[in-house]
Amino acid sequence: MVRSNMSEITAEQVAHLANLARIDLSSEEISRLTLELGQIVDSVAKVAEVATPDVPATSHPMPLTNVFRADTVVPSLTVEQALSGAPDRDGDKFRVPAILDEE
Repeated sequence: MVRSNMSEITAEQVAHLANLARIDLSSEEISRLTLELGQIVDSVAKVAEVATPDVPATSHPMPLTNVFRADTVVPSLTVEQALSGAPDRDGDKFRVPAILDEE
């Protein structure tokens, strides 16, 4: 039975989970995954130790703020200007090849 330093993940558990998932693992893969899963469990436990109620939850290590600009109306392209370089058009729309054989 292979164990990582602190976790209680066993080779038997890994083999059982592989069987449930219908994954055929060699004994070497079971040993490696037992160690890796144990390290993951240990890492999560370390994070849980410092994630106390007095530590605020964050989604990013640095504070982020949105930078907004005034929404002002400015002149835009006319339909003719926008379609002037189009290889093909259908009235006021671009015409492109069908990709799903649908109209």
